Amino acid sequence: MSDTPALPSTASARTATTPAREEGLLLARRAAAGDAVATRALLESVAPRVVRTARTVLGAGHPEVEDAVQLALIGFIQSLPGFRGECAPSLFAARIAVRTASAVHRRSRARQRGRDDSVDIDALEGARRDPLAARRREVVRTLLDDLPEEQAEALALRFMLGWSLNEIADSSGAPLNTVRSRLRLAKQALRRRIEADPALASDFRLPEDEP
Repeated sequence: MSDTPALPSTASARTATTPAREEGLLLARRAAAGDAVATRALLESVAPRVVRTARTVLGAGHPEVEDAVQLALIGFIQSLPGFRGECAPSLFAARIAVRTASAVHRRSRARQRGRDDSVDIDALEGARRDPLAARRREVVRTLLDDLPEEQAEALALRFMLGWSLNEIADSSGAPLNTVRSRLRLAKQALRRRIEADPALASDFRLPEDEP
């Protein structure tokens, strides 16, 4: 029998724990068990990431960012009993924030139908810095409303938040090839949206499909 130690699998290598992550997982377990002190500490640790995620998905100037953050944090705590520790709690919270902010965006769009949309509140702050980037983000936000939830989540995490494929796979518990498939389908839908509006073609270049 060989004495050579077995190498960790790709999945276990991706999910190797660090002291900070181990501390977060411990807080999550205690919070899931109803520990109020742990719950408060956990919320304080994940809140900055949740805020950044909600602002990215909705647009920093969106009037319902704070509501989305509060709903995401509530959803995060409510989901802890089912959290398996496959990723850091902050990544788990960010995934919930993506879903929550996307739902808020859909409701906001529904309310805006029939109103004067000549002023895009969502993109005002971004437009001051980079009009092209603001336009791209708004196209993606609109598309997220129409995609299946898993594809929308993968696209938001990858395109809007810059997560790696491994981070998306770890946080969702999905195989890497499944994440690639979701992104490929989401990008195909985005390409169709762009092709339907020639004005976007020169402004919006999609990266090639993930290898």
